[in-house]
Formats: sequence, C-alpha cells, structure tokens
Amino acid sequence: MQQIIYFFQKFKYFLFFLFLEIIALTFTFNNLNFHKSKFVNSANLVTGGIYSSISNTSEYFSLKEKNALLVEENNYLKNLLEKQKSVIINIDSTVNDTIKYNQKFTYATAKIHKNEYSKAFNFLLINKGSNHGIKREMAVINSKGIIGITENTSSEYARVQSILNKNSKINARLKGKTFYFGSLEWNGLDYNTVQLYDIPRQASVKIGDTIETGGKSTIFPEGIPIGTISKINEGNTADNKIDITLFNDMSNLKHVYVIKSLDKIQVNNLETLQDE
Repeated sequence: MQQIIYFFQKFKYFLFFLFLEIIALTFTFNNLNFHKSKFVNSANLVTGGIYSSISNTSEYFSLKEKNALLVEENNYLKNLLEKQKSVIINIDSTVNDTIKYNQKFTYATAKIHKNEYSKAFNFLLINKGSNHGIKREMAVINSKGIIGITENTSSEYARVQSILNKNSKINARLKGKTFYFGSLEWNGLDYNTVQLYDIPRQASVKIGDTIETGGKSTIFPEGIPIGTISKINEGNTADNKIDITLFNDMSNLKHVYVIKSLDKIQVNNLETLQDE
C-alpha cells in the first residue's frame, strides 16, 4: 500500500497531465468528425491486423482437419465420376428400359503411416485394412499419380508394395492417340525415376511425353498419371529402356486413395479357365 501511495506522490504531475490529455482527446474525437473518423480508421486498422493474425494462426492449426475433409470430398467425387461414366455407357448401349450402373471401380481414402523409398524393395503402410474392405492387389494412388499395389492386409492396416520396388511391374502406355504399351519397373537407383520397357520401336517418343497406366490389368484403371519421359535409351538395345520422372515425390506422401476393381473376380476367373 505504501508503494502505491509513493508512486502516486512521485508521478502526480505526470498522471494529472495524462488525465487532462485523455479528457481533451475525448472531447476532440467526439466533437470533430474528421478527427473521430481518423481515430476510428486507425483503431480498425490495428484491430483488423490483430484479428487477421489470429485468423491466420487458427487456419494454420486447422489445416490437418481441412486436408482430411478435402481428401474425403475428392474421394466422393471420384466415386461419383465412376458412376457417371457407367450411366453414359448404358445410355449409349441397347439397354433402354432402365439405367443400370456398370461401375468398374470404387475409391476409399487412407493415410500413410510408414513410407520406404531408399531400399531396393520398398513398402508403405496405410491405416486401412480388411475391416475397411481393403484386400490384396488393390491400386493405391493419390492426386498426382500411382503409388503402388496392396500386398498384404491385417484388420486395420495394409502393406503396399511401392512402385519403388524391384519386383513391381505395372502396365503403362504413352498418352496420346497411339497408346503404345510397355512395362513399368524400377532399377533401384533414383526414387524420382522409374523405367519403362518394351515400348515398340516404331513408337514416336520424345522427352517430355506423358506416361499413364494402360488399363490392361484389373488393378489400375486406365489413364492414371505416372510421369514424363526424361531420358530415352540410345541405340538398338534389347530392353528399349525409357526413363520416367514421376509426378509424385515418393519421399513426401500422406493421403492416398485405394481403388477396388468391381470386375476383378470374374475377369480373373475367366483368365484362369483351362481349355477343355
């Protein structure tokens, strides 16, 4: 208490001056519109900056939730697009009495918990398993392109064989009118680059051409982006190797889509039939 009394005694003239200054400013801002508007604008500028900073900070910490919602929305749109494709196919066919869905694929979202990319045989771990309908040999992609194929599942998780795995072989093609096909593999060297083999020599290829999935299997739909041609093997070698720079940064992956082929069982059953 003595300290407070001492403080007021020591600064009584300054405090009295400050009191009179506040009264003067109050009368000024209340009676003169120009000064009042300037004060209000300045106050709004300061408070607006503070609220903007608070809003930006809040948005930053909510990015995780927003990203998850965005992935779910994209997944919904992918499934809707597949249904729309099937409706168009049926409208163009001879089935006129009713529109029946002929959907080929469904999509499910997942998140990567573990990602290997520096070994010769790399795998990923995703947070969806058999309880979520995930099975072996289902395609795994994201918005930029292919990532791998599910290799094994538990109830809550699945292991994915990465395209950066020397055992990986995926049907791929040149994007364009010719649609030449080849086999996409990885030589185990650069995680940004995979190799495309067996493209016919009559195919006109050049640096920068886009490579996509060929759709010749029951795992990947056709037209999923893979990457662009970065190097063409010169000479008349047997393997006819082409280097492909991936669209995906395989060292930086988070959210993925797992694709289920609805026709896979019946196609595989027909393919395994033996000649009678």
